[in-house]
Amino acid sequence: MKAKLITLAISAVLVSTGQAGSIEFTGVKTPESSIEKHVILSSQYAFVDGEQIPISYNTILRSGEKAASKKSAVFGELTDVNGDPILSEDGSTQISNSNDFSSLLIGSKEPNKKILYMVSHFESRPGSMFLTKLKQDQKTGKLTAKNTRPLDFSHVRGNWVPCAGSVTPWGTHLGSEEYEPDAAARDPQTGSINSYYDAMAAYYGGDLLELNPYDYGFVVEVAVENWKNVQVMKHYAMGRVAIELAYVMPNSRTAYISDDGTNVGFYRFEADHPEDLSSGELFAAKWMQNSSEGVGSANLEWISLGHASNSQIKEYLDSGITFDDIFASEEPVGNSCSTGFKSINTTRGHECLKLKPGMALAASRLETRRYAAMKGATTEWRKMEGITFNPDTNQLYLAMSEVARGMEDNAKNGEPNDKYDIGGGNHIRVNFNRCGAVYALDVDQDYTAHNMYGLISGNPTTAYDPDSELPAYDPDGPLANNKCDVNAIANPDNITFMPGYNTLIIGEDTGSGHQNDIVWSFNLDSGTLTRIQTTPYGSETTSPYFYPNLNGHAYLMSVIQHPYGESDSDKADELENPDTAKAAYTGYIGPFPPMD
Repeated sequence: MKAKLITLAISAVLVSTGQAGSIEFTGVKTPESSIEKHVILSSQYAFVDGEQIPISYNTILRSGEKAASKKSAVFGELTDVNGDPILSEDGSTQISNSNDFSSLLIGSKEPNKKILYMVSHFESRPGSMFLTKLKQDQKTGKLTAKNTRPLDFSHVRGNWVPCAGSVTPWGTHLGSEEYEPDAAARDPQTGSINSYYDAMAAYYGGDLLELNPYDYGFVVEVAVENWKNVQVMKHYAMGRVAIELAYVMPNSRTAYISDDGTNVGFYRFEADHPEDLSSGELFAAKWMQNSSEGVGSANLEWISLGHASNSQIKEYLDSGITFDDIFASEEPVGNSCSTGFKSINTTRGHECLKLKPGMALAASRLETRRYAAMKGATTEWRKMEGITFNPDTNQLYLAMSEVARGMEDNAKNGEPNDKYDIGGGNHIRVNFNRCGAVYALDVDQDYTAHNMYGLISGNPTTAYDPDSELPAYDPDGPLANNKCDVNAIANPDNITFMPGYNTLIIGEDTGSGHQNDIVWSFNLDSGTLTRIQTTPYGSETTSPYFYPNLNGHAYLMSVIQHPYGESDSDKADELENPDTAKAAYTGYIGPFPPMD
């Protein structure tokens, strides 16, 4: 296919004239020299409502560091069910460099209601979340870490691959558990599924039989009262998929859930009561295609997966439920199944399943993606990532890191291949774009999204798409390792909106699209895209998140995960302290004046 060139102006300055204010960021260049590719580059100034504000990237903590307190734990040190450090074979403690979403919260029961806390994800197996008490300079807004400790997940059987997240309208942290393990593949004798899942056994001293895959893959809510009192809850009622994040709308009842991976779904949860996610009705989206132009457009139909409560699903988990308790299965014959079996195609491929009597409730919340496919919902999206909301226009934004595979029409990256559509609905039939896209969804007064269409997409060069109009970069030049246009997005991951300023912030998770991952500002009025941060070799920009006013200052959180970890791992050896260079960064861009 002919890749359309996106004519978005790249400038040194972004100008936004939103409904309530204006913002301008001085931009940063594409990293070209070795030094530029090793360091963090970020905007030096922002012009907020015409006022020049000096800003920078500020690190709060790096993985492996301690906070100021003598009682501080090691940030990112993984612990087991007893709270003891998990040891490597050489006896050293395991430190995760997979820092991910970090929320900024005000302790709900702090006497002056101004004490800030940070809840931070470590996207590992076992996973971890850390609580950090922050010191905020009231004059400058600078944030520093006073103390940090891991949160206890033993009552919910541990934490699994916590990825992105959000903050609820009522001020709690809403986390995730990504890439839910495949219960159908579990060996009942050994408890093993694969090396990815088996790493979780370290939480129970290496005992795989202590694990049940159905314990992992849920939305996780963390309510911080103060340093000592924190409530950790898994919301089983919201379903179990490869949760990138859940995002609660302003009505405090409607939540959208993104599902990361290949052949995944998109979900909406309607809570029974505001500010309470413990029970409600779950829906899965069906893509009703209108056009294949660009990255496609469609109306959305919402298919009910039924009502459930946390307590109902916990009963199944406590019983040790297995895949075979929920489904009967058989091998497909061609693209079809025997009478009584339903043909589906999801992350797990083409399957023939039959729901066992009385197991619809269990299937809806423990095998949510498979059950959604059986009910006719779409399970064809590829690498579904971040969600954010624009209250000024009532639009939801949803990042798709790649538009490929199940989203194509019996193809993989433009070449004929029926693996991702055989036996399924083949609802999405658009041209592939390995550089990804961000979609817009219009929502009604009840916060229900009814359509989905492309907002901004990346531009593949011929290195990714032989039919592209954009030639590959000079193989001997400084941009050689960029397969997507360096002046457009590549593999958008997490996104956040700046209300009143009509500005969408887009973070990347790109291996070969851009050699150095970027955080962009996108002016929705003018379509101007500006680079505001670049990260070292092999990093991922995770979970940018905007806070318009915390005690008189605004912040744009930005986490830099696994430097030298995803690509260019050898580049760390060019530095004086390679191990230190690989430590991840949890920090923010800013501070800004209050922007609410």
